[in-house]
Amino acid sequence: MNSKVFNIRLSKEHCQNDQDIMNAFLNEVEIKVTSTHFVTTSSIDYWSVLLFFEPKKEKKEKNSDFQFSENELKTYDALKSWRNNVAQNLNWSPFMICYNAHLAAIAKSNPRSIEELKEIKNFGNHRIEKYGEEIMSVLNAL
Repeated sequence: MNSKVFNIRLSKEHCQNDQDIMNAFLNEVEIKVTSTHFVTTSSIDYWSVLLFFEPKKEKKEKNSDFQFSENELKTYDALKSWRNNVAQNLNWSPFMICYNAHLAAIAKSNPRSIEELKEIKNFGNHRIEKYGEEIMSVLNAL
C-alpha cells in the first residue's frame, strides 16, 4: 500500500489550489484509508491529510466483452435502451428482461423474423413469447 500527505493551507490564496491538487490525485488512485489532522502554527493553519492508496485498477470499457461492428453496436444500444425502459416500467432489474449477452447475440445475428429470433442460442421461448414482437419492432425501427 502506498501513502501520500497533502497539506491544505486554509489561507484564501492557497486553499483552492491545494484542494485542486489533492482532488486530481484522488481521481487517479483508489483510497484505502485516510487520516486528517488540523494543524495550527504561528504563521499558517492547514489540514494535513494522510492517504493510503493503491493505483486505480483499469475498468473494462463499455461493451468490451463483445466485439461489435458499427451497426451491431447501434442495434445493441437500441435493444439495451428498450430493455432498460421495460425494466424500469415494471420496476425490475434489466437482467430479468434479458441479459446483455442475449442483446449482443440479437445484435450480432440481426434476426428479421420471430423464427430467426428463435434460433438465438439460450434466448428461450418464454422471452420470445413475452418480448419477441417488441424486440422485432426495435430491430425494424433501425
